Amino acid sequence: MSLSSGSSTLSWVTTGATSISITPGTFTSTAASGSTTVSPTATTTYTLTATDATGSSSATVTVAVTAPTKPVIGSFLAAPSTIASGASSNLSWATTGATSISISPGNFTSASATGATTVTPSVTSTYTLTATNSAGSTTATVIVNVTTAGGPLAISTTSCPGGTQGQAYAGCTIAVTGGFPPYTYAFDTSGNYPPVPEGMSLNTSTGYISSSLVGGQGTYVPHFVVTDSTSSQAAADVSFAINGSNAFLANIFPSTSIFHHRVDAATTGLPVDTSPAAPIYSGYLTATIKPFFGNNSNAPFPNGIPAIAVPYNQPNVSVTTTVYQHYFTSGPIPSYAPVEGTSLDTGDRHVLVYQAAGGGNKPALYEMWQGIYQGGPWTDSSNALWPDVTSNALTTQGQGTSDAAGLPVAPLLVNADEVIGTGTPSAPNGSVQHPVRFTVNHMLNYWVWPGTETAGTGSCTTSGGTSIPVETQISQSTPPGACTMTGPAGEIYRLKASVATPACAATSPQAAIIITGFRNYGIILADNGSSGGLIGTPDARWNDNDLSCLRSLTLADFEPVNVSSLIVSNDSGATSH
Repeated sequence: MSLSSGSSTLSWVTTGATSISITPGTFTSTAASGSTTVSPTATTTYTLTATDATGSSSATVTVAVTAPTKPVIGSFLAAPSTIASGASSNLSWATTGATSISISPGNFTSASATGATTVTPSVTSTYTLTATNSAGSTTATVIVNVTTAGGPLAISTTSCPGGTQGQAYAGCTIAVTGGFPPYTYAFDTSGNYPPVPEGMSLNTSTGYISSSLVGGQGTYVPHFVVTDSTSSQAAADVSFAINGSNAFLANIFPSTSIFHHRVDAATTGLPVDTSPAAPIYSGYLTATIKPFFGNNSNAPFPNGIPAIAVPYNQPNVSVTTTVYQHYFTSGPIPSYAPVEGTSLDTGDRHVLVYQAAGGGNKPALYEMWQGIYQGGPWTDSSNALWPDVTSNALTTQGQGTSDAAGLPVAPLLVNADEVIGTGTPSAPNGSVQHPVRFTVNHMLNYWVWPGTETAGTGSCTTSGGTSIPVETQISQSTPPGACTMTGPAGEIYRLKASVATPACAATSPQAAIIITGFRNYGIILADNGSSGGLIGTPDARWNDNDLSCLRSLTLADFEPVNVSSLIVSNDSGATSH
């Protein structure tokens, strides 16, 4: 049995016993059956000793004492959230584990974990609910707007509290003044603005935004529109800054994978790839490194490719693929899975879901390109699956993924968790221990290991002048003789040892850690796009000014690495040493 506080009853039934004792403690009894109450402060194993003239026998039972947890506030709502002067609003709450409730301002208290009370504020007021038990207190707030009917209708909220991916949201009410209540709340879905972060919902009657689990990450600035009873409207942008929760990305694929292997010459001795296919195309060398990820750098939309972890028992839903290849027709893709650029974007809309191990299944990685949630099933234009990311198995050669190079996307994204480490956003102490995916305008129309596919331009010939079929794999150990274009999919490029770290890195600690990653693990050519585009996750903890230091580097500062000596098998990402 277990308890978090209070007492437990120990009961016994014996035959032939003339005396009973229970230890620890001094309890004794002459009753062959009975009970007593104990109140342990820590998990305790109790021993019952039953004795008669011939001897004793014993039995044990353990009372587990669990540490109490603070109450959880499921909801704290005001209805209506906007009232005319002199009117009332109903504050309702639902909590779990609370033994007492208080609401301020005012002196309202209650012993009910759920309930409601009425308030009649004379001015716009923020009410704080405090839910308490023996472990401590948690709070939530709600705003009751008080308006003078007929005044100018306006939204006064400019930002809502921040949040963290994978956690419950504290809640936010869009505050309105003027007009004629009641109001109806909505956000712009034209595509010019994002919706609220994935996993959050807007109560169209109260303007309250809540979530039991935030799926999104990065900074979102939706455009809210409020309509009063006379059909007058007011609008405003409201920002939501959401921290990512992407530490799991570091555990995708074994430590022996090429996706975790250093490539700097000083440590590994890996040589420059001298294949005529290998260099970055000369027309792209002046392109700067551009961080296609960040905080507010793509406002009003989050900037980067998001990723989320789900538990092993996340239910599968239907997935329909409409254009290219698919590896799954159903998967553990929750409705709150974040979408690159959000669901209102028209671009790549990658959806990356890591499913934890459990229930007899290995950890798995599900990736979609142009994922669209349609109220239950998902559709995508292509998808990929790595059903066991404790394995080094690559996608089959010649087969695509949600990435033009046939690579996984998720483990090659630079993310704030790995950069910040155990430090803070302004004083990070982490490290980037994988190549970071990047793009050029056009890749060569071939791939090298660990890539498995390409979508590019140009052609190559053998040293004897024979044409090599395009959209095939070429080797770094037996390279082509000549190529009309360079930069094959899957090629890894490291920052040259001769290139000095930019001076701005001294005052740009996030960029400095990423630049060290460029030297040690390189960047990997993954897709067509803007030349020098470096891909990471959106996150409210990124410092855009700091990351701008990466633009001090150009593609000319990188050199291709010959990793052919590491290959164990063409179909495996495992490295030989």
